[in-house]
Amino acid sequence: MSRGFWRALLIWLAAMGCGVVLLLNTRFSADISFFLPSKPTAEQQVMVDQLREGAVSRLLMVAISGGSAEQRADASRALRAALAKDTSLETVQNGEAEALDTVRDFMLKHRYQLSSAVTPERFSVEGLRNAVNNSVDMLSSSAGLLFKPYLARDPTGELIELVSGLNAGVQPNEREGVWASRDGERAMLIVQTHALGSDTDGQAAAVDLIRATFDKVAAQDGMSGLTMQMSGPGLFAVRARATIQEEVARLSLMSTVILAVMLGFVYRRARLMLLTLVPVLSGTLAAIVTVGLVHGTVFGITVGFGAALIGEAVDYAIYYFVQSGRQGATSWREQYWPTIRLGVLTSVLGFGALLFSGFPGLAQLGLYAISGVLAAALVTRYLLPDLAGPGVHLDDGARQGRVLRPLVAHAHTLRWPLLAIVLVAGIYLAQHRHELWQPDLSALSTVTQEEGELDAHLRADLGAPDARYMAVITAPDRESALQAAERAGTQLRGLVDQGLIGGYDTPARFLPSEATQAARRASLPTPDELGERLRVALVDAPLSADRLQPFLDDVKAARNAPNLTRADLDGTGLGLAVDALLLQRPTGWSVLLPLRPPASSEGADIPVDAVRTALAGTGALFIDLKGEFDTLYGEYIDEAIVLSLAGFLAIVVVLAFVLRSPARLLGVMLPLVMAVMVVVAGLHAAGVRLHLLHLVGLLLTVAVGSNYTLFFDRLALGEALDDETLLSIGVASFTTAVGFGVLAWSSVPVLHAIGVTVGPGAVLALIMAAAFAVRKRAA
Repeated sequence: MSRGFWRALLIWLAAMGCGVVLLLNTRFSADISFFLPSKPTAEQQVMVDQLREGAVSRLLMVAISGGSAEQRADASRALRAALAKDTSLETVQNGEAEALDTVRDFMLKHRYQLSSAVTPERFSVEGLRNAVNNSVDMLSSSAGLLFKPYLARDPTGELIELVSGLNAGVQPNEREGVWASRDGERAMLIVQTHALGSDTDGQAAAVDLIRATFDKVAAQDGMSGLTMQMSGPGLFAVRARATIQEEVARLSLMSTVILAVMLGFVYRRARLMLLTLVPVLSGTLAAIVTVGLVHGTVFGITVGFGAALIGEAVDYAIYYFVQSGRQGATSWREQYWPTIRLGVLTSVLGFGALLFSGFPGLAQLGLYAISGVLAAALVTRYLLPDLAGPGVHLDDGARQGRVLRPLVAHAHTLRWPLLAIVLVAGIYLAQHRHELWQPDLSALSTVTQEEGELDAHLRADLGAPDARYMAVITAPDRESALQAAERAGTQLRGLVDQGLIGGYDTPARFLPSEATQAARRASLPTPDELGERLRVALVDAPLSADRLQPFLDDVKAARNAPNLTRADLDGTGLGLAVDALLLQRPTGWSVLLPLRPPASSEGADIPVDAVRTALAGTGALFIDLKGEFDTLYGEYIDEAIVLSLAGFLAIVVVLAFVLRSPARLLGVMLPLVMAVMVVVAGLHAAGVRLHLLHLVGLLLTVAVGSNYTLFFDRLALGEALDDETLLSIGVASFTTAVGFGVLAWSSVPVLHAIGVTVGPGAVLALIMAAAFAVRKRAA
């Protein structure tokens, strides 16, 4: 063997060794980052933050079904008590009154710092008279009876106002002292995790903890027949990761088995089978490591796409082993490698357009494909022939390929039928051009319809937020952020009073700014002044001023109390609410003010223009997260179309330069364009609305199909395609169709879209290439 071979072998072994080491340290992820922009706008950054670490992303909703109402309530209490002891969970709520004790005591102690009703007017004679009379009137209600023990300390009713604001919005039903569904057939709980929504491992641990704890509760005496359902973003993320992992393993195995059977039938030699793995494994390892080094994380969907790329990586070994049968490695390199090299270049140009995408998922797919294809091709060119040794090729390639010759010889008779199909497809696409694309990102979601319906039902039963609408404020420090939140809150309260919105959340509810706390303390009169005003205000009142000494003592203490800080909220369960809405960034602080639609409104819409008008001048930015998602998706589509056209144009320019013949260029590109048209029309006619990854699949069809059309282009030069070449093209087309086609059986929409596009597209590209190949006429 030559010195060049040993050099290539050593380089390959060193590269594979380094690759394995890097692979073991590569981080894989199945989170939503695949779908998020790499350089988000201010509005999109809020969306990204909410998906990764927002309060809603840490929410898990639990429903207990079966048994009697008493059994469900007992199970709910037992489950809450057990989960509340685990430090990995921030809060566990089921509506039990006991669960509010800590929060109630905290609010009672700090009510004069927290209550927005604390103003100088509140503690005037008239203000005291009205407030105390309202509190006395409330004693006759069920809610008032709960606060009767605190009347002497809080006759103005600050505690009632604060506690009533804890669960603003739609209130869950109650049955047997705990939350229940609207129909009363399920006991309901809400769990919020410490783990961020982007921490899939943390979310998985929380999900497993809840399930294991419920199993223990359900195993107790008197709890038989109970079942549990769960939903929430964290659970969806866990299921998505598990689904992607299972799909990648299953589809890789399926593709490998089918390809092994096919190659075993063609090769009939175990050594050829093993040697074929060399470029395949090299390409796969190079692709994963390159993506990991460049992006830091390899998405699970990217790996799933790589399972399909096996079908193209194996093509190069097939070309060599089949085509070199009669002429050896040297002649193969001279005669066939230039055509294969040009095909590799067109694939790189097609995939390379994706590198410029602002969509991290597309950029990774592009880099993965380029790295894998280049590595597989280079290993085939510079290592495989010498590694295989002389005489290691397919012995009966000519005999097997001879079966395909009549098909190729008569392929031109299919031109008119194929043109008719393309014409019909073109007319169909023209008529439905405005209906081809899926308008939003929901098409890429791994959440099934059943899971989505369950989530909607549980969310409606609990009145859980979906955080679609919110106002966002940025400020250099926390105090400025809280003051801005209070100014925006004043405007939003006006919309609540008008019934235009159902309410809003703000961190200033539980952590007012220092300026506001100071103003509220200044509103409190001295004990002597307050005592005198009480005696005047309560003349002839049912409540005597002499009984309100605890009230005077508390007001005196509040006048001298220090400012409430974030640390004071620890252990109350209110810290999560503040931390979810008040976020420290590298450049400052952000405040989120989620808005709720009116309870009487149909759907989840609010008057956007009215909200924007109300917030004008407050420094708050209003965001419709669903609208941002739709806008983001539209940007992805527009960008992908531009990049795909750029990749297509790059392929045309390079081929025009190399082929130097308009007729040959047309013979190479026309079959690809026609194959794309038929695939798009066929998918839409089958009820599929195209989305982003279908577009990627079409680009892949062009990149992959160009390999076949370039071989048929040899006919334009007057060269005959020998039987071995026909066999290699046929087998390569089959492996590519299988490699990508198996993705059509994936339940992951992203992978499924590529499968149903590239699988049939590769076959159509081959048929079109054979039918429309330009043949040089004999002189």
